[in-house]
Amino acid sequence: MDTIEIQRIVELEDDNWWYRERRGILARELRRMAMPGTAVDIGAAGGGNTRVLREHGWEAIAVDSSTTAVDLCLSQGIEAYHGDARYLPLPSRGQDLALAFNVLEHIEEDRDAAAEIARVLRPGGTALIAVPCDMALWSAHDVALGRVRRYSRLDLVDLLEGAGLVVERLWNWNVLLRPLVRMRRHRARHREDMTQLRPVTNEALRLITFVERHLPVKSWPGVTLFARAHRPWF
Repeated sequence: MDTIEIQRIVELEDDNWWYRERRGILARELRRMAMPGTAVDIGAAGGGNTRVLREHGWEAIAVDSSTTAVDLCLSQGIEAYHGDARYLPLPSRGQDLALAFNVLEHIEEDRDAAAEIARVLRPGGTALIAVPCDMALWSAHDVALGRVRRYSRLDLVDLLEGAGLVVERLWNWNVLLRPLVRMRRHRARHREDMTQLRPVTNEALRLITFVERHLPVKSWPGVTLFARAHRPWF
């Protein structure tokens, strides 16, 4: 992720519907866990998700391949390190939680990155993963963001299980918005720019994701795929 993209994220993530709801998903998953511990936010960018971890009592550190992202995290008082997701600068079995939201799709060697997630987790430790779903949605938006793939449910399960993790839950997000996303992105010749959203549009999209949260649609095709997995005790 380049410097301009990271700066755009920092400017957007406090108010933008997509980042706000993604932080909400993280917060809800954290509340399902027994107690906080050590955590690493891989591909932390501006540190928005790292802050959520810290707010919930986690001893969280950020790792990013961009020095700009690391500097931004450090400026907010977040412990942060420069590192590649395929070669995390962390000891083995040291983390209770590994977070990788929208990271794996940017890496050709995603199996190496998944293996690193498993390596740094303690036995019984949890991995929370988010990736873009379904190559049928592939568009110029993905190319502009530097993605190399989108994942099916089977793809993601195979990746995580291949790293030695046990998948506990798999669910889709932005199910209700998928038809609109597919139409807009297949018509566009360049990436969608979220900075162009008007406040009324931003609020409408936020309300749609709120409604989706309470509907039994998480197994339906969506735009983003989430997974919760753990490293086995033995």
